[in-house]
Amino acid sequence: TDQARRIANAITSIPALEGVRAGIYADAEPSNPATEVTPDSVITHRDTIRQNPPDILLTNYKMLDYLLLRARDKALWEKNAPETLRVLVVDEMHTFDGAQGADLALLLRRLKSRLEVPQDHLVCVGSSATLGTGEDEIKDLRTYAETIFGEAFDEDAVIRETRLEPEAVFPTPEYFEWPKPEDVAEALEAAED
Repeated sequence: TDQARRIANAITSIPALEGVRAGIYADAEPSNPATEVTPDSVITHRDTIRQNPPDILLTNYKMLDYLLLRARDKALWEKNAPETLRVLVVDEMHTFDGAQGADLALLLRRLKSRLEVPQDHLVCVGSSATLGTGEDEIKDLRTYAETIFGEAFDEDAVIRETRLEPEAVFPTPEYFEWPKPEDVAEALEAAED
């Protein structure tokens, strides 16, 4: 939901994104569903999403499974050409391990098969706050991503965070410098008078 709000804000505030539609299909439909993108909401009305699929669809893997199975959701996929799906993002990749990772890998292959996505066509993104830092860990991470997505990841695919000290980005302004003790004593004496 937080990501949906940020996407809605970006779509409505960045001129280059004018006309882009985004929807969220997760959990229960809200009691007052949105039928269009607003500054603080993406499309949440399920019939609107089915009848006119958005450019960006936010969902979770359980709902994606339902969307691929249920007859009432078939319209969501009918207008897709093999190259319609271009970007696939999985957030919190580190949570998909073991059986859940295998389930996700199978689900993504079913999605690509349903849409007849050509091999090596997708841009796949997996995000995680818990990445390893060593070269062996990075290699294992690439192998893991290739297994989950069923797509190749080159050597530059893993983007690690770079941390800077606050002083490197925000130099300390003069007014944050500590006053000299004698200046403090002088100011206190002046205040007493």
